[in-house]
Amino acid sequence: MGGGVTAEGPPDGDDDWRREFAEEARAERPDLARLCLLVGAVADPTVTRHVLDQAEIELDRLAGLVPYATRITGGWAAELAALLGVHEGFEGVPADYQRLESSLLHEVLRRRRGLPILLSVVWMEVARRAGAPVYGLGLPGHFVVGFGDPADLNLADPFAGGRTMTGADAELLVASATGEALDRSMLRPAEPGAIVLRILNNIRAWAASRPERSDVALWAVELSLLLPSHPARLRYERAELLVQRGEFLTGAREMEAYAEVMDAVDPESATTIRRRAQAARALLN
Repeated sequence: MGGGVTAEGPPDGDDDWRREFAEEARAERPDLARLCLLVGAVADPTVTRHVLDQAEIELDRLAGLVPYATRITGGWAAELAALLGVHEGFEGVPADYQRLESSLLHEVLRRRRGLPILLSVVWMEVARRAGAPVYGLGLPGHFVVGFGDPADLNLADPFAGGRTMTGADAELLVASATGEALDRSMLRPAEPGAIVLRILNNIRAWAASRPERSDVALWAVELSLLLPSHPARLRYERAELLVQRGEFLTGAREMEAYAEVMDAVDPESATTIRRRAQAARALLN
């Protein structure tokens, strides 16, 4: 996929977006908004450099609407709920889970709709630009934002328009999603790489229920593999997708390479993977 030609400069190709994504992901302090926008650029062939710049400008504009006095009062959650949730209309509805656009930041900024994690990214990036001590919290089954000291659990749910959450709310949410009690390790602020990986996991899940969109699953896996920290099994998932898309030889080779990695930790699984690689090669005959 490639971006279009704009008056601002030459066309941006898919390879260019991926290279920028890889470079940003490995930066000392990765820019979360930039990473999310680059995911959208890979996903959407109509995205140009101008589209990404406009998205950044919109985040800056929204941050400029946060009252400066909030730096003194510390009422970040209430001010952002009033601005983003009420005035600007950012919130989520169940139908958003069925749309790929709900995982693409430039579309979320345009539609004012998205998955919890993308709406949280909007909140985090607006709040950060406004000077707030903000962080993202990836609870099981739901993503929210927090302000100040994570131990204080000053939380808000952007998907619900910025509804404030107490520690008891977080415990209930975790219990309903996992059937288990809230563990303090779940309250660790999420790093940009982990947030982007979770976004890409959501995209892979969306594509998994739509076999005709294996192209989406493939680029989501490939971007995940560009992150400094990712599950090793994604290499095998990529190989399976290549076979599914008819690239039997390339997929088989990647399966065999992954089997070599698995030899040291799980020989039985390595043997199974080699059999699948052999079956993929047989499809060439």
